[in-house]
Amino acid sequence: MAEGWARHLHGDLVEASSAGIIAHGLNPLAVQVMEEAGVDISGQQSQRMAEFVGVPLDVVITVCGHADENCPVLPGNCRKLHVPFDDPPSLARNAASEEEALEQYRRVRDEIREFVQGLPDVLVSEG
Repeated sequence: MAEGWARHLHGDLVEASSAGIIAHGLNPLAVQVMEEAGVDISGQQSQRMAEFVGVPLDVVITVCGHADENCPVLPGNCRKLHVPFDDPPSLARNAASEEEALEQYRRVRDEIREFVQGLPDVLVSEG
């Protein structure tokens, strides 16, 4: 969702990619709630950090504790910023209904949007 928001809100300023320690594929509920907000992430791919070896990176933003703790050593001058968000699949796992699960995704989607809206300012102040 963060990549989708970054591309949607700041595609002219940043080149955003998503990656994790493990590639999990696109979550259909994440695709659905982003579509509700007018952002199509259906063409995005789940990637692993290993795929970015040799790719010059300016900033890596981790959004979950596992990634923050296990993110590999980053090359050169690459900055790492950790911004924790709840994990929607974990939150939705025990939902009583699909609508209840979607509410968890919507809440996190909106929190991510709020962060990404201020991303240019965050990157300048962190630099």
